[in-house]
Amino acid sequence: MNGDGLLTHVLDPSDKGQDECGVFGVWAPGKEVAHLAYFGLYALQHRGQEAAGIATSNGENILIYKDIGLVSQVFHEKALASLDGHLAIGHVRYATTGQGSWVNAQPTLGATEFGTIALAHNGNLVNAPELISLVKEESGADLRGEIGHGSSTDTAVVTALFGATRGEASIEDVAMKTLPLLKGAFSLVFMDEHTLYAARDPQGFRPLVLGKIDDGWVVASETAALDIVGAKFEREIEPGEFVVIDGDGVRSRTFAASKPRGCAFEYVYLSRPDTVISGRNINSVRNEMGRILAREHKVDADIVIATPDSGTPAAIGYAQESGIPYAQGLVKNAYVGRTFIQPTQEMRQRGIRLKLNPLREVIQGQRIVVVDDSIVRGNTQRALVKMLREAGAAQVHVRISSPPVQWPCFFGIDFPTRAELIANSLNLDEICEQIDADSLGYLSHEGMVRAIGLPAEKLCFACFNGDYPIPVDVHTARISGC
Repeated sequence: MNGDGLLTHVLDPSDKGQDECGVFGVWAPGKEVAHLAYFGLYALQHRGQEAAGIATSNGENILIYKDIGLVSQVFHEKALASLDGHLAIGHVRYATTGQGSWVNAQPTLGATEFGTIALAHNGNLVNAPELISLVKEESGADLRGEIGHGSSTDTAVVTALFGATRGEASIEDVAMKTLPLLKGAFSLVFMDEHTLYAARDPQGFRPLVLGKIDDGWVVASETAALDIVGAKFEREIEPGEFVVIDGDGVRSRTFAASKPRGCAFEYVYLSRPDTVISGRNINSVRNEMGRILAREHKVDADIVIATPDSGTPAAIGYAQESGIPYAQGLVKNAYVGRTFIQPTQEMRQRGIRLKLNPLREVIQGQRIVVVDDSIVRGNTQRALVKMLREAGAAQVHVRISSPPVQWPCFFGIDFPTRAELIANSLNLDEICEQIDADSLGYLSHEGMVRAIGLPAEKLCFACFNGDYPIPVDVHTARISGC
């Protein structure tokens, strides 16, 4: 609910960690780059559902079209046809710190010594206030670009910093001077009138990949976006790497030493199941999480069901490992997104049914294992267990394919404050009682690491254990940014 009592999410928004953004860039002379960006953003829609935008350049001018809404709601054929050029960048946004208004939609535009840039960002900068002060120092009291016109995103701060930086020979040199100043999570795509650029923070918190499309190149948050536009995956943009793409091909520069700490929650929930990160297929990782979960938390039950869609791969793995049959116990309404129609009090209380409805003939009289990817506040699981019991379930055993979420994220996921996280204030038995389950089991930290299949020291588990890879002042760092 928002402050006016409107149903802004059909499930409690705080019960899923929301990634803030997805980014896409393409350099492909002779192709309809705006259409490629549109389809790329469509593949990244899960990373942000509140605003979308595309900027293109024809070599002389940068054109931009952005608005509040889903990709399919923001763009139409006339808008895409007006965005001509040989390169484009795009962005989908989940509004958190900055209000969900047009001024905070991306890409952002800004003037530099070398022309205009458009910039899109996935992540969160923990030193945004320092950067704003630096912009003021470099340019006087003038807050440049969109930050000077009311934007409250750290993306606008970065754009303004590019514009305030003086005395360099090119945008590339400006970037090499600016990027080391940014602290936190950032996967950036940006462009001037001629060139596409991309950069990834030294920890590589958020994914960013490079693909080849005929004689052109694509940069995207996930490999699934490469697939949808017919691009071939080449490699990941490395942590601390700055990439330049133009008519001479791809050039790479290092602006900071690589210290990989990729987000573990990308594997748990955020990324699409058909995406590959660090050589690991997300669907396979989630399936393995379910298998290990079944070994760690056995139970006598009749069927295994998933909380669709994010819990499905782990639920299948749990069923395969436990030998308990997998069944479709819940039907998801694929057409329910965010709604701003004010519901009645009764409908607010039953909001989960707008998105999920039980198959009574499957559930009635059964001992059920229901698998989900995470619990944040517990509201969704409480409503879900109640719904399954009303449908006649004999027992409801909840299994979670990740450890308890106990700490906020400062690197690009919208989690509530620590005080609002149910696992911070309650132990396992108390959480089980709160959601009215017959039993509750979380995947262990060790089990999650085994399922991901990467060295633990190369992953970020801060939301699970409070070990932040870079220093964070929890009093001044914003929980979210882009």
